[in-house]
Amino acid sequence: MIEAAMIWNEPNNKSHWDPQIDPDWSQFADHVIRAGQAIRSVNAAMTRVLGGMSPIDPHWLRRMEDHGALDGVDVVAVHGFPLDWNLWPLSAWPDKIAEIKAVTDKPVWVTEVGVSSFGAEEVQVFGLQRTAELLRDVVPRIFWYSLFDLPQSWGAETRHREAEGSSYYRHFYLGLIREDGTPKPALETYATHAADVGLMQWFHFHDPRLDEAVQWMKRLGTRRIRTGLSWADSFRPGAIDWFDRQMEALADFDVTVTFCFTPQHLGVAPHHTSPAQDPQAFADFCAWMINRYAPAQPQRLDAPVVPLADWQEPELNPLNFNRDERLAAERSAA
Repeated sequence: MIEAAMIWNEPNNKSHWDPQIDPDWSQFADHVIRAGQAIRSVNAAMTRVLGGMSPIDPHWLRRMEDHGALDGVDVVAVHGFPLDWNLWPLSAWPDKIAEIKAVTDKPVWVTEVGVSSFGAEEVQVFGLQRTAELLRDVVPRIFWYSLFDLPQSWGAETRHREAEGSSYYRHFYLGLIREDGTPKPALETYATHAADVGLMQWFHFHDPRLDEAVQWMKRLGTRRIRTGLSWADSFRPGAIDWFDRQMEALADFDVTVTFCFTPQHLGVAPHHTSPAQDPQAFADFCAWMINRYAPAQPQRLDAPVVPLADWQEPELNPLNFNRDERLAAERSAA
């Protein structure tokens, strides 16, 4: 089941939000406020999480507070990779959490933390064990990134590569399972912490690894998973069927679902990191997903796609009506 909805991913990282278009993050804050309100209007009990910041930056969080964005969320999230590209030591994790707690009284979750095996697989074993020891009594949620190595043929979401301490190649070695499907030594270490440490695994559109991931997570005793439903993907043919399949496959876990990625035709610029031309369109997408997969009153996944106009109060971007009409027709024709 979905236990939390995360609004965007790493918004203070230029790989995921364009600071040239929105240099003070005021547009992002508007997205958060609207999305938070929309999610609450559908399911008042749903936990709303501010997209995990990377780098961990209390000054950025204060800016979000000044913009009113924290009024739209219940939890603040952080991401950290100190053994790979953050410029602080692994032992500083408690201090980094304390920096954020000094800004807000909202709970702080670590929704991405990981260690690559690029240099040595033994380093990943040590990093996982030590990270769990440092964080398990400090934050209520930890998500290890990730279960699978990113395939070499897939692109990593980054713009900075070697800049800002990033090591681009390490993105492909952060999994506990190699690209060929064989487990790394750290997988056994993770199993000893699976009750307390969830997994962050993004499933790409029609990702062939979904069923294998579910099998592994059940075998490992994983209770929580963080993944995503892409706003951009929602305009692909067959999107609703893929979203349904993904959420149904993960139904036995406590899921934190991330909503992000702007459709090119709806962005200020034609890129997934761009602010939306109409932030309400993003809010409508978030509400639509919660209404379908985590409504206040559960509904069947094989139910017809309900047009947003039937339940959403604000005026909606006409593009959303077009999308829903198209998806409903696609569903009925299947």
